[in-house]
Amino acid sequence: MFTGIVEEIGFVKDFDGENLTVECSKILENIQIGDSIAVDGCCQTVVLFGQNYFRTNLSGETLKLIKGFKIGQKVNLERALTPQTRMGGHIVQGHVDGVAKYLGNSKFEIPEELEKYVVYKGSISINGISLTISNVEKNIFTVALIPHTLENTNLKDLKAGDFVNIETDILGRYVEKFLFPHNNTNITEDFLRENGFV
Repeated sequence: MFTGIVEEIGFVKDFDGENLTVECSKILENIQIGDSIAVDGCCQTVVLFGQNYFRTNLSGETLKLIKGFKIGQKVNLERALTPQTRMGGHIVQGHVDGVAKYLGNSKFEIPEELEKYVVYKGSISINGISLTISNVEKNIFTVALIPHTLENTNLKDLKAGDFVNIETDILGRYVEKFLFPHNNTNITEDFLRENGFV
């Protein structure tokens, strides 16, 4: 679990379509094999590290959902939350839901199937950054950005037409499941009967 507060900007040193190597420094403090690090909002497991880099293996599911990586690209980095960490952002799992297109002026176009999870003044993770939604019009939303966030993340390098990783707020998904249990394909009439509901 993460907070969406970026600790460092790293650089993609190598990416072969499955293995990702990121050059960095601060994130490596007390690092161990098996640790989780969010790379542009995508939770990755450290499989190897050295003096100025760490390496991860991306799963097929991850590769289907993220925007991908290019050598030399700046990436936002955050280590997993510890019990002593202040919760400065919101609950970020590092499980990317898809990509959004940057339209300029802090506006993003999200896939229509994710639109229902984007709410005014709600939270959203963009490239692993916890941000507040300041406006929503159908599947286009605007985020509130302060100079500190721009200076300390890779958002300052975005150009109109670029794509970013998006993770919607998990709380909205839980609310949806509780309110609309019929959308859960695991709940069948047989299941209800076996558990004494029918």
